[in-house]
Amino acid sequence: MKHRFGFEAYAMEELVAELGAGFLCAEQGLPTNPRKDHAPYINNWLQVLKNDKRAIFTVAAKAQDAVD
Repeated sequence: MKHRFGFEAYAMEELVAELGAGFLCAEQGLPTNPRKDHAPYINNWLQVLKNDKRAIFTVAAKAQDAVD
């Protein structure tokens, strides 16, 4: 990874990972429980999504590719 927490590229990577984990949990019927440390990540994800209205589609496709 070139970037660290707080950078948009890092936020995109984390969002792909988090969505992928959610997809896997849903596929396997596993519960998803929010954690206290999710809040700082969500703030960075919101910045990415506000800056690029199509980012969610890109991220979701990459997450699905990773799950597949």
